[in-house]
Amino acid sequence: MNRVGFVYHSDYLLHAAPFDHPESPSRLLAIVEHLSSNGIADRMIPIEPVYPGESDILRVHDPEYLRKLEAACRRGDTTLDAEDTYLCRNSYTIALLSAGGAIAGAEAVATGMVRRAFCAVRPPGHHADRHTGMGFCLLNNVAVAARYLQAKHGISRVFIVDWDVHHGNGTQSIFLEDPSVFFFSIHEHPSFLYPGTGRRWETGKGAGEGTTINAPMSPGTGDEEYRLAFEQMLQPAVERFRPEIIMISAGFDAHREDPLADIEVTTEGYRFMTRFVCELAERHCGGKVVSVLEGGYEIPSLVASVAIHVQELLGT
Repeated sequence: MNRVGFVYHSDYLLHAAPFDHPESPSRLLAIVEHLSSNGIADRMIPIEPVYPGESDILRVHDPEYLRKLEAACRRGDTTLDAEDTYLCRNSYTIALLSAGGAIAGAEAVATGMVRRAFCAVRPPGHHADRHTGMGFCLLNNVAVAARYLQAKHGISRVFIVDWDVHHGNGTQSIFLEDPSVFFFSIHEHPSFLYPGTGRRWETGKGAGEGTTINAPMSPGTGDEEYRLAFEQMLQPAVERFRPEIIMISAGFDAHREDPLADIEVTTEGYRFMTRFVCELAERHCGGKVVSVLEGGYEIPSLVASVAIHVQELLGT
């Protein structure tokens, strides 16, 4: 069994919408209770997230955006730029702790404390770009952790697999011209789903040309189409890039029961995807995988999919 870190803090529940919203504390609470009640959490190594230094965040986000976000929360604003990106007075602080959780998981893997890590953090992050919060996301947790690994541990090649059903437009934008971070996203086709980006011809820019791959999927596709994309697109990209670590933007809203999209991935589909990524990591980067929670809004399918995901990380 692999040593797998589990990043969580009860303060993640303090980011809460002042109105009905699918990205709620109950998502994370249900995950933690399920992992605990089934004995899965007992097989993981608890990792305490810490607040990152501002320099850690500024490797990814503009200082003006940070000040804007902080001021909006202090004023008691209920949204940021868009109606679906909600705020409360705790949101700025908890967004920092969420990014700090991704850093803590990455640090534990990079130092060999654990082989893999699952970061049960919120708010999610992959829509946030350098200067904008979008789609439930305030700070880009995966991007902050990737930059931390490069700055603190000298890791020169990071591979990010984003299987949230929504395209990770923020992560793509941040690394679009950076050949040291490969971004692979599989998501529902942008003609049908937010945020309207992630088409096949979006492949990077400048020095980063060729280090972005988008696999948009038509509504109604499921496990078999995802399997083919992983085998025919993801695997050769990883083999070509030779990453030193693999990170997962782990959204579970491509599940067939999730109400926010029209993809038909099953719980077993998440088992396949996790196992596939772990096998690639074994072959190319010593098994190092850092998984960071993104979306997933139907509680029973979310907790079942996360449980299978974590069991595959554990190798049990």
